Amino acid sequence: MKNYWDQAISFDEYIKIADQRLHHPDNPKDEEYKQYYELGVQRMDRTLKKFTINEEQLKELQSKNFNGKILIISEAWCGDASATVPALVKFFENQNEVKIFLRDSDPSLINQFLTNGTQSIPKVIILDNEFNVKNSWGPRPKYGRDLLSKHKADPEAYPKDEFYNDLQIYYARNRGIDAIQEILELL
Repeated sequence: MKNYWDQAISFDEYIKIADQRLHHPDNPKDEEYKQYYELGVQRMDRTLKKFTINEEQLKELQSKNFNGKILIISEAWCGDASATVPALVKFFENQNEVKIFLRDSDPSLINQFLTNGTQSIPKVIILDNEFNVKNSWGPRPKYGRDLLSKHKADPEAYPKDEFYNDLQIYYARNRGIDAIQEILELL
């Protein structure tokens, strides 16, 4: 894991890369994903403006005496990631080292943390100080997983557009609290 950690970037660099890919796409994939980068940048900006650390969650983190690292596998075009990653970074950054590994830069990392056989992101990898994996979380909180299950169970009654809309409303209102809580329970 240390090799992946060493290749990972800071959240500030992640934001810069997202902005560069949005405004100056330099390959066909970035051009194809331009609308998703635009939404991702907007959602990250909104989360950064609205997010405040929940003091009870902060106390819980401190009580666990977790002194490891948080490695997040992500891409800025991803709707789940753009709503969750900024809150996770802001919550953990003053307590633990946090880095982001771009999923599409090297699939060998995400392939170790598949979700139902897919490379779903974001994926949070909880590491100890020796870079051993303690646990992992992702790609979305339980409420989001429940919405996805509802869509998959009956896509005609609960179409994809409605699912995506409900998921983004949830993310906007929840502001990362559920994701943070689920990760705290894994520490």
